[in-house]
Amino acid sequence: MHSTVLLDPARLERADTTIQKEPFPFLVAHGQLPREASADLDRDFPRYGSAGFFPYDPADCGPSINQLIDNVTSPEFAQVLGKHLDIEHLDGYPTLVTLCRLLNKRHGTIHTDSRSKVATALIYLNSQWPDTSNGCLRFLGKIDDIDSLVAPELVPLYGEIAAFKRCDNSFHGHLPYAGERRVIQVAWLVSEQDKLRKTRRGRFSRGFKKLFGALDRQLGAGRDRNASHSK
Repeated sequence: MHSTVLLDPARLERADTTIQKEPFPFLVAHGQLPREASADLDRDFPRYGSAGFFPYDPADCGPSINQLIDNVTSPEFAQVLGKHLDIEHLDGYPTLVTLCRLLNKRHGTIHTDSRSKVATALIYLNSQWPDTSNGCLRFLGKIDDIDSLVAPELVPLYGEIAAFKRCDNSFHGHLPYAGERRVIQVAWLVSEQDKLRKTRRGRFSRGFKKLFGALDRQLGAGRDRNASHSK
């Protein structure tokens, strides 16, 4: 376990960080994690056997992942992120952490996130990525057009971070992808009640996918590239 901070909010101030306010506030930050921590984070990432995002449980993770989650849910990180996303007192909202190791092709359809979310941050932990746009995050100008990019797509490589303020037009998604795609998602929520509800739903989903994983894969195998869903 590293004694130093893995995710230093000061790194968000790097010159190569992209910050946009239109059509909704978002940022894309590069090189946010120490290269020397990559082996530990790879080893300590949970070994989920099912696809999708699941609620964080420290018992599923090794020490470096737990430390990283402590960093990204800290008041200090929220304060800096909130400044860039034009959200006052982001550190005062409860956080919900979910992790994903695997995707099915049904994942990544265009959406805004639910109204229960104030902001979302995504921390990518993939040491390599195939030469494809599939699975690369896109911030979008339309809910029905995956090619309506408002910034260059983000390849989900180790140390890349994307974050955005939830708005009625905070459209984002990615082209269909099946396989390993490691990401930690942190959502700052409107209330503790929303956190409890989403945690219960996530645990139910994890149990369902353990039993019916094959059906889950079949459901999205032929999804349209411009598919969207409401949250």
